[in-house]
Amino acid sequence: MEDVCAILARNIKAARKRLNLSQEDLAARAEIDRTYVSGIERQVRNPTITVVAKFAEALETTTADLLTDESR
Repeated sequence: MEDVCAILARNIKAARKRLNLSQEDLAARAEIDRTYVSGIERQVRNPTITVVAKFAEALETTTADLLTDESR
């Protein structure tokens, strides 16, 4: 089983790219620091479920979708 942080990082980046958002744009939408967005995408930060929910809302998706491994 792949690490949940890796799944989250991949899904956030993919959703961000689908919406044509920069990390800075996503950070502004989610009201989170841009360096934190970068840290999550690089898997050096471990966000709380509250932060994951903020990302989901900003990315027009669900928390469950951000945590689902679609690569299987």
